[in-house]
Amino acid sequence: MRKLLVLAFVGLAAQLVDGALGMAYGLTSSTLLLLAGIAPAAASASVHLAEVGTTFAAGVAHWRFGNVDWRVVGRIAVPGALGAFAGATFLSALSTAAAAPWMAAILFTLGAYLLVRFARPLRTERRAGRLRSRFLSPLGLVAGFVDATGGGGWGPVATPALLVSGRLEPRRVIGSVDTAEFLVAGAASVGFLIGLGSEGFLLPMVLALLAGGLIAAPVAAWLVRLVPAQLLGAAVGGVIVLTNARTLMRALDLGAGVRPVAYALLALAWGVAFAFALRALLRARRARTVVAVARSATPSRGASTAESPGGDVATEASREGTVAGSGPVR
Repeated sequence: MRKLLVLAFVGLAAQLVDGALGMAYGLTSSTLLLLAGIAPAAASASVHLAEVGTTFAAGVAHWRFGNVDWRVVGRIAVPGALGAFAGATFLSALSTAAAAPWMAAILFTLGAYLLVRFARPLRTERRAGRLRSRFLSPLGLVAGFVDATGGGGWGPVATPALLVSGRLEPRRVIGSVDTAEFLVAGAASVGFLIGLGSEGFLLPMVLALLAGGLIAAPVAAWLVRLVPAQLLGAAVGGVIVLTNARTLMRALDLGAGVRPVAYALLALAWGVAFAFALRALLRARRARTVVAVARSATPSRGASTAESPGGDVATEASREGTVAGSGPVR
């Protein structure tokens, strides 16, 4: 009973992170299930079955808050589902011994990517034009495959790619990716059902993760407007890197004397990345404050930059704020 309560809390925390960042529910949940000794295919299958319910709730919540672009959802969800089905079939065919390092390597890489991604300033400028199918379809296919084989990865692959494109408001990126994941999780679950059978799903764990996720989904859709994504992304990335490093070091047969050094270096890298994320967040907030003050000091809306006091400051600060970015990403 205690274990199920812990899993419910994991599901709640993972959904809060996922709803605020547009990623990391599967990464967080799968990492903790692997750490508990669950077989990789069973862990991914159970997480994806739970995600069918959590992503539906998250999609409805994001839709109610106006965070969904249905055109993007339609063009990324179907290829994502195909990729997820293929990935689930592939992972189901691997032995547990072969799958564990594979899955840990994917999770470790995605965790490292989160650290690098959120240690740097988040760009928030909008570009003209629409996202095209020739970009969205391959992105969905790759993200879906990585998601099923790694136990998570849909958000870490899809969300940053859409943010970097600059053609969609960040909160709509997160809402659209979360909504499309409903179809991706469903397709992955079907693939695992075919490959593993119903015994591949650990139903008590699925229900515990689902319960926590359902409670958190509406809260997360609201928090996407408030939570500093910069710090949250760096924190989650570090946890995923450290926890999956253990499996990788075992697979590489590193000596007992090497492991503490490796953990220390990874912890140091995490601390540095978090410090950079905090600096980027503070710089962006200062830049927005300067812009607000400079605009309030401008005497008239039609005044030129040369004539308006603080005009040059506002222009420069606005440019800095665009490059520095902050959380939440919006």
